[in-house]
Amino acid sequence: MKKELLAPAGDLTRLKTAIIYGADAVYFGGKQFSLRARASNFTISDIAEAVQFAHSYGRKVYVTVNIIPHNSDFEGLEEYLKILSELGVDAIICASAAILELSKWVAPQMEVHISTQQTTLNSQAISYWRSKGADRIVLGREVTLRQIEQLAKNTDMPLEVFIHGGMCANYSGRCTISNALTNRDANRGGCAHSCRWNYHLYQGDQCRDRDDYLFSMGSRDMNTSPIMEKLLKTEAISFKIEGRMKTAFYIAGVVKGYRYLIDCYQSQGFISEEQYRTGMDLVSLVENRESFTGFYEGFEGKKGQLYSIHNSTASQNFVANVVSYDDASSLAIVEVRNHFEKGDVLSVLNPLGFAADFPAQMWDLDGNEVTVANRPLQLLKLKVPVEVNEYSFVYAPEVGK
Repeated sequence: MKKELLAPAGDLTRLKTAIIYGADAVYFGGKQFSLRARASNFTISDIAEAVQFAHSYGRKVYVTVNIIPHNSDFEGLEEYLKILSELGVDAIICASAAILELSKWVAPQMEVHISTQQTTLNSQAISYWRSKGADRIVLGREVTLRQIEQLAKNTDMPLEVFIHGGMCANYSGRCTISNALTNRDANRGGCAHSCRWNYHLYQGDQCRDRDDYLFSMGSRDMNTSPIMEKLLKTEAISFKIEGRMKTAFYIAGVVKGYRYLIDCYQSQGFISEEQYRTGMDLVSLVENRESFTGFYEGFEGKKGQLYSIHNSTASQNFVANVVSYDDASSLAIVEVRNHFEKGDVLSVLNPLGFAADFPAQMWDLDGNEVTVANRPLQLLKLKVPVEVNEYSFVYAPEVGK
């Protein structure tokens, strides 16, 4: 069975990037009824364009309707579900039996996938959701490889698992730290990621931390690229990347890395050490937090804990977006996003293949040589020795090493 690579999208640009880099399906939230309320999210016209674009490539679109609803949250929901169905959305992702039943009633042709917010970790829960008419279960991040196999043997329900991205400090979706500290409801789209803040740690009246090394209770991010062969050998049918708040550069690197690993496995039945290195390098290129492989190989204990976020800073290796490319001259027009200089070693993250490093040579649009690119959003001509397009990204391989 073909394995599905499922990617997040915070807006249309990121959705198109995910599709172009090889995602089999994309998921995103609308302006209502979705967690990640502070993501850009999609208007109805955006959703229509997203469906049209994805379906033109033979890919699928899933819309998150995964709030834990109070009575007041149902206003307008029925009409919204009908619109999603009419637009051709392939499935919604929800965390409520009430939303599941409503969707099956008003839009029966649209699949309903049960969100990880329900923390489905056992066969009885899967059977319950199956009896309610669910079409797929997104398992909680807390399962092991062995448990996935045990669950798969006891159901014909398609199972989806997370392979990359943020982890929750609690069972996914069950934390209310954000509610208590910021009055933002984590289960209704407002999570402030309070577990990743810096805190003073007290034992009684005595402060146990240092001012230069404050305490964080957050988890490291999940990164399963080192164990993808093991995951692909399970009966799970969909492999999900978390990150609707992430940049297009991040989406491109993570999707390309996992697409490569999945394709290697599906073409030859295994992933070689060299192929692992290639896929893992693509994924690590865009990471900006410490990571581990989650709970798949067992409870990691302190290996999975993010004790300090001092080293968790945004990567500065991404330096420019490609706007266009001229084959005859090998010149790309790029939009500057971070500082780089003439002679710096650059490379491209490219949907058209892999690229070798090259030295930076650039000119302004009038043809004048430029030695320092330090004006954000400035358009420059950059000599690029391989074909690129508007979905390509220029980066500096040595930055951050």
